[in-house]
Amino acid sequence: MAIIDDLLVEVTGAAAEARLVDICIGAYWSVVGVEVGGQLQAGISSTLHGGDNDQHHGGQLPVRASGHLHEQTVTELLALMRSDSLLEASVGIATLNALLEVHPEECVEINAADVLVEQGRGRRVAIVGHFPFVRRVQQAAAECWVLELDPHGVDLPASRSPEILPQADVIALTGTSLLNHTFDELIALCRPEAYVVLLGGTTPLSPVFFRYGVDAVAGTRIVDAGAALTAISQGATFKQIGGKLLLTLFRNK
Repeated sequence: MAIIDDLLVEVTGAAAEARLVDICIGAYWSVVGVEVGGQLQAGISSTLHGGDNDQHHGGQLPVRASGHLHEQTVTELLALMRSDSLLEASVGIATLNALLEVHPEECVEINAADVLVEQGRGRRVAIVGHFPFVRRVQQAAAECWVLELDPHGVDLPASRSPEILPQADVIALTGTSLLNHTFDELIALCRPEAYVVLLGGTTPLSPVFFRYGVDAVAGTRIVDAGAALTAISQGATFKQIGGKLLLTLFRNK
């Protein structure tokens, strides 16, 4: 988990000084609110589940400290990024996103789908995950593969990533690859000259990814922590989360 190690280094100091304010594992998104230097900050992550039925009936607990997470330090919550439990990892990434120092002036407010359409026009594109914009990219690209853990229609199974990704000129990876710890494996399959976009609300807005060959990092910055905490606690989908900015960091900006 090399990428997790590097992301943790980036926020270790802030985590030691931060105070946990609130935490919520919502139906679709998780959110963590922290206070750093008297400022309330929040970060989000997709709420991912795995093997819930077994866990509900006496298997491994999806959140081992459930009911006591609010008693943990910010550093302890951050360490959940390494967890094999998807729900715990969701909390860890949300904590990271709350702590990251993001400079909006270094980012661009642009839809990641527009970046993929522009970069993928007439080229071979691979998208890991079936996003709503897939059809737009397919219309622009010479060839477009969609790799999915749960494939539908013309989607390809994610198990074919070692075959497909090395062929692609443009590649879209989802930020949830950090939750299931597949990012390192997937980025290693991308050709050095391929244009790689890491996207989705879970994606940390960090230049650390540029060292791994990512060209554009498209994520979410929470600018109204209270609005995000309220919405997510009430089962908000991504569109319903208030107080957010969709920002993209470019390697060559």
